[in-house]
Amino acid sequence: MNKTALARDIIATCLRMGKMGLNQGTAGNVSVRYHTGMLITPTGIPYEHLIERHIVFVDADGRTDSGKIPSSEWRFHQAVYRIRPDCHAVVHNHAVYSTAVSILNRPIPAIHYMIAAAGGDDVPCAPYATFGSRDLAAHVALAMRNRRATLLQHHGLVTCGENLARALWLAQEVEILARLYLTILPVIDPVPVLSGQEMARVLEKFQTYGLRVDG
Repeated sequence: MNKTALARDIIATCLRMGKMGLNQGTAGNVSVRYHTGMLITPTGIPYEHLIERHIVFVDADGRTDSGKIPSSEWRFHQAVYRIRPDCHAVVHNHAVYSTAVSILNRPIPAIHYMIAAAGGDDVPCAPYATFGSRDLAAHVALAMRNRRATLLQHHGLVTCGENLARALWLAQEVEILARLYLTILPVIDPVPVLSGQEMARVLEKFQTYGLRVDG
């Protein structure tokens, strides 16, 4: 896709994220890998007001388009692209249930086989650091080294994928898992989980499972 088409896809993803109930107001941010850098949502502009020229290019050294200010979280987007060469899109939001689990500072364990969509037997929770900071980017990079999703303590959720459709699909799946987890916790803690052996089988099957989209 060219730059304009990718910008349109970013904006459409932002709007879908809101309609799906995964985000509120100007919270969250969306990016795609582009050449040696990325295209990312700007800071402070409501999604419904975004147009293509608002989307910001950030190069591999953190330099941006003149006169444009990227999302304050551009550093952890950049960190994901560096650590996950297989992923070309990143979605971040403050989805209610995922954020609630992050406040507990717990991973979402293997309560359901769909945990495998995130690439392992849990969805980890990266330690807290101030939004937009290098420390937060470092925590995200560590958490996402072997995962496609992580909670951010006291903050929200980050997912990545081969494209925006898959990253957004995964964000919705994690939000459902977070809601399931919070539903179970008042009944039993620790919660029942699938065995390591079963999760290994599921992860193998997930090599050819999941949302299928082009682009």
